[in-house]
Amino acid sequence: MDRGIGRSTRLFRAFLVEQTEPEVFYGTLARDSCEMLAEITDLNGARVLDVGAGPAEFAHEFRAAGATYVPIDHDATVSSVRDGGVVASAEELPFADASVDVVFSSNLWEHVRDPEKAADEMVRVVRPGGLVYLSYTNWLSPWGGHETSPWHWLGGERAVRRYTRKHGHAPKNTVDRTLFRVSVTQGLRWAEGHPEVEVLAARPRYLPDAARVVLRVPGVREIVTWNLLLILRRR
Repeated sequence: MDRGIGRSTRLFRAFLVEQTEPEVFYGTLARDSCEMLAEITDLNGARVLDVGAGPAEFAHEFRAAGATYVPIDHDATVSSVRDGGVVASAEELPFADASVDVVFSSNLWEHVRDPEKAADEMVRVVRPGGLVYLSYTNWLSPWGGHETSPWHWLGGERAVRRYTRKHGHAPKNTVDRTLFRVSVTQGLRWAEGHPEVEVLAARPRYLPDAARVVLRVPGVREIVTWNLLLILRRR
């Protein structure tokens, strides 16, 4: 799969309409995610657990690839969870050890208080030889404050106050309550230090393949990466 400028352009164009046409953005992202996983494993017949279940577009793409798709989220109103999903915490997954083939988690890590514990749970439930696909938006990226971005660069609490004044209501994502200040370094350190996983890929999710080199530069990687993607195989 060619992950060059053309792919990045498609993803960022889709991202621009996330608020107005979410089905376009999430459909594009779901297809891209499934294509990347299909390079490494056969999704047909695989049991896929989506931790922090995304919109229905992810369910559609995984099921179209032949996977048994199981969404889990703490919010029972999430569209994919309403369609046969599981309501539970990512930090305490209600699944047996080594019970799934693939764990998929897109943009969850920044929304849990103990992201390492959630990631440990993902490794626990995937079978030996199975995959964990983990991506998240780091705090210092341009979108780190989510809807309060880029004002989070001047302080998370200040960004929330500005958003509230401007829109007349608080943002959905409130720093240190439902949005946490995770870093690229934090994710890399967890993955590289976990004895039960092999790191197959570590890269900026939306950027071309060549941009992987930014992960070698502390500080710079926190700004440029935007969204860190880790693909891991359980030993």
